[in-house]
Amino acid sequence: MTTTSSETDGTISYASGRLGRVLGAIERVGNKLPHPFYLFLLVAGLVAVASTLASAFGASTTDPVTGETVAVKGILTGEGIAYALTEAIDNFVEFPPLGLIITVMLGIGLAERVGLLGSFMRGAVLSAPKSAITFVVVLVSLMGNLASDSAMIILPPLAAAAFLAAGRHPLAGFAASYAAVAAGFSANVVPAGTDVLLSGITTEAARIVDPEANITPVANWFFMSFSTLILAAAITFACQRFVEPRLTPYQGEAHDDDAKPLDDDQKRGLRRAGIAIALYLVVVAAAVVVPASPLRGEGGAILRSPFMSSIPIFLMGMFLVGGIVYGVAAKTLTAWDQVPKLMGDAVRELAPFIVVIFAAAQAIAWFNWSQLGLLIATGGAGAMEATGLGGVWGLLLFSLFVTLPALMLTSGSALWTLLAPIFVPMFMLAGVDPAYTQAAFRITDSATNPLVPVNPMLPVVLGLMQRYSPKAGLGTLFSLIIPFTMIIWGVWLVQLVAWGLLGLPVGPGHGLELQ
Repeated sequence: MTTTSSETDGTISYASGRLGRVLGAIERVGNKLPHPFYLFLLVAGLVAVASTLASAFGASTTDPVTGETVAVKGILTGEGIAYALTEAIDNFVEFPPLGLIITVMLGIGLAERVGLLGSFMRGAVLSAPKSAITFVVVLVSLMGNLASDSAMIILPPLAAAAFLAAGRHPLAGFAASYAAVAAGFSANVVPAGTDVLLSGITTEAARIVDPEANITPVANWFFMSFSTLILAAAITFACQRFVEPRLTPYQGEAHDDDAKPLDDDQKRGLRRAGIAIALYLVVVAAAVVVPASPLRGEGGAILRSPFMSSIPIFLMGMFLVGGIVYGVAAKTLTAWDQVPKLMGDAVRELAPFIVVIFAAAQAIAWFNWSQLGLLIATGGAGAMEATGLGGVWGLLLFSLFVTLPALMLTSGSALWTLLAPIFVPMFMLAGVDPAYTQAAFRITDSATNPLVPVNPMLPVVLGLMQRYSPKAGLGTLFSLIIPFTMIIWGVWLVQLVAWGLLGLPVGPGHGLELQ
């Protein structure tokens, strides 16, 4: 890893001695962390030992719902071992994130494989007017989480090509796009797979306190939708004010493949897919608006209704409709047999996630069953009450706390699986809605993404960047990205505090305080 430099290749000047040493240390520590599967097995072992010791010493707490005294149960006891063995399969298959993410990925995976998501991003970036190119590039990149990690490969080269075509430095476009894709990963106006996955983990953690808790995939929708526009403006400002002025004039060559426009089939596919998705949303909205609709809840409620509980199904349907219509129109889908095959391919890519989830599901289930989670949550809530650091200021401190583990662990879902069972119940007992705790976590986890030295996508991103700066190293990339990361993180934290102080909901039915 590059730790010190002054002039790498004539394109940028930076000094990264101290920063390089810090990032190098993070990389070394991060590389020594076990695979998330083993990490969760280790957590399960710690839960087993801690719960058994706590049980042996007679540890107990008060159930905040019933007011009854609840004793901690040990996993390494006869009862605990029987539970762990007989409930292992149910703990796995009933773990909320498992079914949620597989369901949504059936739709998103198809849309990605037929070319809908890639064509949308390519068309939006390359058709942007020169006067608004930075903002459009950043806005589309912020929505790149629809295509998950593949957006890091698709969008930055497109942004570089668009900047070069406009007579601007391609590295500025590359860095702005990469920062938006990686650091702004959680921001989007359309709920994506990340929303589904994290909401399932949050739901499981919230049920430590409230067995009926249900955090939907749109629980952070208001906050993240507004974030998309705010961050787009902030990243645009950072690019034009701090990053691009530091770059010397570009002397390299254009890469025509990156700037290749959409062909007629792709344009036709996008038009028809857009119409199909719009019609689909109109039909869904009409079905919800009807007063006697079965999608409404008791008394005609929408926030607590079958509709809100079925958001993952409707998201899957939207991507399936758009993907199929695009594939037929763009001729990337030539036989109906391809539809289930492509959906199956998308699920196969989730195999590593499913393996990790098996271990994670056991660890969290043991945490809940033993009542260790409730014990820690009540103790933490009591400490928060004693120090007066609850509410939005407590969330701010929690978001800052996430920084170090976020730089060590590349998987945000794995990190949230570790942290949610502790902090979600703790904040709930202090009167904070789980959706707000989830939002506070997402801010730091997302903003630090580009600076994670052990990110497996980093070598790929660096290779793409070297098309425009052959001698560039990780130091070059980090020095370009850090201004974006700092501004994104700062703006996001200010938004969190302002949102909480104003009492605004982060999503439908989710305000700062529990209802």
